[in-house]
Amino acid sequence: MKRLNAGLLVVAFVLSLFAGRLVQLQTIESGKYSEQAMDQRLRKLKLPAVRGAITDAQGNPLAMTVEARAITADPYVIKPEKRQAIVNALAPTLGLDPDAVLKAISKKGTQFVYLAHGVTPDQARLITSWNFQGIGTLPEYRRDYPNGSLGASVIGFVNGAGQGAAGLESTQNAVLSGKDGWQRVEISLEGQHIPMGEDQKQPPVPGRGIRLTLQQDLQFKAQEAIEKQVKATGARSGTAIVMDPRTGRLLAMASAPGYDPNHVTKSDRDVWGSPVVQDAYEPGSTGKVVTAAAVMEHGGVTPQTPFSVPDRIRKYNVVFHDSEPHGVEDLTFAGVLAKSSNVGTILASQTISEERLYQTLRDFGFGQKTGLPLPGETAGLLNPPSKWSGTDRYPIAFGQTVSVNAVQMASVYATIANGGVRVAPNLIAGTVGANDKFTPAPAPEQKRVISEGTARQISDMLEGVITPEGTAPKAQIKGYRVAGKTGTAQRFDAGCGCYKGYTASFAGFAPADDPRLVVQVVLQDPKRGSHYGGDVAAPVFRDVMSFALQSEKIPPTGSKSPIIKIYARD
Repeated sequence: MKRLNAGLLVVAFVLSLFAGRLVQLQTIESGKYSEQAMDQRLRKLKLPAVRGAITDAQGNPLAMTVEARAITADPYVIKPEKRQAIVNALAPTLGLDPDAVLKAISKKGTQFVYLAHGVTPDQARLITSWNFQGIGTLPEYRRDYPNGSLGASVIGFVNGAGQGAAGLESTQNAVLSGKDGWQRVEISLEGQHIPMGEDQKQPPVPGRGIRLTLQQDLQFKAQEAIEKQVKATGARSGTAIVMDPRTGRLLAMASAPGYDPNHVTKSDRDVWGSPVVQDAYEPGSTGKVVTAAAVMEHGGVTPQTPFSVPDRIRKYNVVFHDSEPHGVEDLTFAGVLAKSSNVGTILASQTISEERLYQTLRDFGFGQKTGLPLPGETAGLLNPPSKWSGTDRYPIAFGQTVSVNAVQMASVYATIANGGVRVAPNLIAGTVGANDKFTPAPAPEQKRVISEGTARQISDMLEGVITPEGTAPKAQIKGYRVAGKTGTAQRFDAGCGCYKGYTASFAGFAPADDPRLVVQVVLQDPKRGSHYGGDVAAPVFRDVMSFALQSEKIPPTGSKSPIIKIYARD
């Protein structure tokens, strides 16, 4: 009986300890342990904002946000013996590095890691069906480019964190990205959201959409045409621009080679930029229209002014020459432009001062950024006369020793086409906010550069370039009056610090007597066949301009081209 009583006392004592501990846990310290339990289950999750869409002028999506999933892991609950099976299943399905997955799910001191972002809902459902303990999914979004490479050099792409990394996606990231929200939720041991658990939320603010001035069909045609010609000529690269001279709106900005922003890692980093504004080149003879404008406005030169033009001329210790040898030709100034004579342009440029030539180049936009919202734009090269050597003014007059980007040069011809008024090139039509409310962009700046009369005379002279006696009969479009200018410039190679190869270009507008569209084409270093702008760039101009005129439903004016007097004969 004594032993029984002693045993009962021991049992009673032990039970009293348990009871005391239970009282301690359930009453005195209950708040503390409840808080710890809740902390183990609570997760503060980011609620990503829906990134705004980028569309063309008609609202067709060029970049859009679609539903996706993030794949997550809780290393704390994943058993070591299950890790390899998880790696073997997830790595090939998601295209991940097996070692990286293993390292992530084996991480100590954490209960939450991201394994992948931007996974399609179908893939996420497949992964969920495997019922791996500790592997979960969260809703998010991914960027999609429904037209693949179309306009990629302008649109750009986003990186793995969903931030703009190139093109408009980069420069307009603050507009497009919006503001992320957050949600605090309870997560089960298996890594799933507990529906009736604790749930606090700060809703995200969606980004604003951006509507461009680009037109999808024109962009497609321009891109197709320049890609085809780059391949055919073996050129290093090429660009094609379509522009409305009345508004400055860029309707197409194509470049080759390109890339698909949906699979950006499969492309070379060298093609991720925006060459229409980043690449500087010497314009060559397409730049002669600026000299023409300067001498006709300020030097007393007219289209009929005669010049006796040899095939070469010496200035100090430098000899400048035309592209091909010829005897002395008696040309009008219109003939100088039509035949693209370097020597004739030098002779005409001597009617004005260096300062006047420089200021006219500046007025047309040389040496200044266009202000387009694209990364890495170059202002080109235009030194002031104080930095010119004794002979610099002569090659500058015919488009060498200065450099521009493609949009700057397109703007020069748009200025002439617009009666001498320069309208700043623009790419963004406006933004789209909540309830699809459209807010137009500010009107572009306008500035009169030359008189309407001078612009009209230059336009008539540029029609002479398209005639059989000019340098670009291949730019002719049946039924339409076309004005334009070829360019064949020596190409500066930064690798050797020397001139190597050529830049072939053509810029023009139509209808010449009522300009509605400007098309500018540049091919860098064509290696197969001709390297002249009239042979390799003019045909691209013709193809793109023909399509654009039809697409925009611009009819021929029905008027006749003026008779351009090329030769100064009695």
